[in-house]
Amino acid sequence: MIRPVLQDAAFFADVKEARSRFPGQLHCWWLGQSGFLIQWQDRHLLLDPYLSDSLTHKYAGTGKPHVRMTERVVAPEQLDFIDVVTSSHNHTDHLDRDTLVPLLERNSELELIVPEANRDFVVERLGVPRERPRGLDAGQSLECAGFRIHAVPAAHNALEKDAQGRHKFLGYIIEAGPWTLYHSGDTLRYEGMADWVKRHRIDLALLPINGDRPERHVAGNLNGREAAALAREISAGLVIPCHFEMFEFNTASPEEFVQTCQALGQRFKVLRAGERWSG
Repeated sequence: MIRPVLQDAAFFADVKEARSRFPGQLHCWWLGQSGFLIQWQDRHLLLDPYLSDSLTHKYAGTGKPHVRMTERVVAPEQLDFIDVVTSSHNHTDHLDRDTLVPLLERNSELELIVPEANRDFVVERLGVPRERPRGLDAGQSLECAGFRIHAVPAAHNALEKDAQGRHKFLGYIIEAGPWTLYHSGDTLRYEGMADWVKRHRIDLALLPINGDRPERHVAGNLNGREAAALAREISAGLVIPCHFEMFEFNTASPEEFVQTCQALGQRFKVLRAGERWSG
């Protein structure tokens, strides 16, 4: 199994050092799958964290085993300094009860951001009051803990809406001081996607690269070539790939992503689990 670059005590030490020694920089740690910790000054945002073995346990002994490839970076109950956490959609690796309930218990003021279309599902899964999540739909924005968050559509595999016309799959554009990040959530490319994102100047794009393979029997994502091309089209200052090296049946090598970025002249950084990028 792959060991994170930084894990548990070493991970916390790095978070503390980044906060104290480099407060004027933006810091981003990959937590595996589509999970990232974002630190701006003394504020912390978790994007779609999956920090448990719930899916491995759920699918053990089935025809779709979720065999872990990478050890967990950190236990969620140890994260007692989080201001905001997002869920881009209802799939468990983006809305994990075993991750989010401990986070909510350890961080009483934690802001939980979800698609408004998914509110009832989130409330039931997490066992929280209906008013606890803060909901967004594509085109809407909110501010919390010093971050400004804008919602854009995601297609996993389609642009799916509820009966009120609200998107069930979202990406988030986050403003943190002078920095702007784009976390696409799980998505394929759809018509008009770049136009949604190019309304903002993207300094850092966080995009999946595991691709869309029907034989996996799960919804798909951008592959490495598509992620690199999208980053270039939206003029991202830097792109970091994600959604690989978590489960054996649903992963991809970042090689195609790297080669395409190099061919396009797109700046990129491939992180390993637990590794930090600072801007």
